[in-house]
Amino acid sequence: MVNWIRRACGASLRLARHGPALLLALSGAASAAQAQEPVRVGIGFGFAFLPAYICEGLKLIEKHGREAHLDLKASYPRFLGAGAVQDAIGSGGIEMGPFGVAPLLAAWEKAKGAPQQILAVSGMTTLPVVLVANRPNVQNLVDFRIADRIAVPTLSSPETYLLKMQSEKVFGQYDRLKNQIVTLSHSEALAALVGGSNTVAGYFSSAPYSEIALEDGRVHKLFSTADVLDGKASFLVLGATRNYVGAHPKVVEAVIKAMDEAAGVIRDDPRRAARIYLDHEPSKTLNADAIEAVIGDVKDEFGSAVHGVQAFADFMSRHGELKSPPQSWKEIVAPALLSSPNS
Repeated sequence: MVNWIRRACGASLRLARHGPALLLALSGAASAAQAQEPVRVGIGFGFAFLPAYICEGLKLIEKHGREAHLDLKASYPRFLGAGAVQDAIGSGGIEMGPFGVAPLLAAWEKAKGAPQQILAVSGMTTLPVVLVANRPNVQNLVDFRIADRIAVPTLSSPETYLLKMQSEKVFGQYDRLKNQIVTLSHSEALAALVGGSNTVAGYFSSAPYSEIALEDGRVHKLFSTADVLDGKASFLVLGATRNYVGAHPKVVEAVIKAMDEAAGVIRDDPRRAARIYLDHEPSKTLNADAIEAVIGDVKDEFGSAVHGVQAFADFMSRHGELKSPPQSWKEIVAPALLSSPNS
């Protein structure tokens, strides 16, 4: 009994001497197991989200996080509209989400200088948008009749802004066609255009819908993004709050590198990119061959670089949508994006 008591006392003394270190080690191990940091990237539907699909499928954000000694867990919740994305970012429901350049500028100005101000974290795609028409006599905006309608996906979409910019160049009035604009989903607009609609004579489209529309012999191209801006413009940009960007600079760097690696997959292995796209958006009308062909046409339109900010900012400022526009694109982007080789 005495020996047992001595042994017990000895064990207690050893626990007293080493217990704190043991508990600390166990606590550290538990913390390490729970240290995985969530990176929730809001996305929508469509071809423009191909880089995000590749990042998810190949776990590229996690990969580049590990290279920076971060344990990241990326997820990609889906949203049906830009308003829901902005609400989720503002409430902390997601860390970052997609914006067109115009909505990004509006969000940047709305909370200018505040922790909730939106900054560009990474470009996603400069996917060109194309205005197509279904009547041979329509070769420019001046050829549309008053009764003709031009379909766009939403009133805040890049398509709508580019139509206004071209209207300003052609008519000297950016809103000359405002009563002729109708909002239709891409599938609805495509059906109306190629189905012989008497009213929808024009459709501002993007891949793969522009390629599908142009397969119809009656449909032809009027102009595209490059014709309006004399260069590229970002179609989608990932945005996050200034507060998040400042607190997580290495995460932002990992996202930028992941987007650029995804762009490399699209450029160098269109077949693989097509399969990943169809894994995320199965289609009854487009198979892997068709998607691969579309990717071949736009394979250089993806990556982290941001384009067209100044053109959009100048236009929005001229027409009262921005009260204090940025003097340079550098004002609206995360510091890590400034130092990215592709920027």
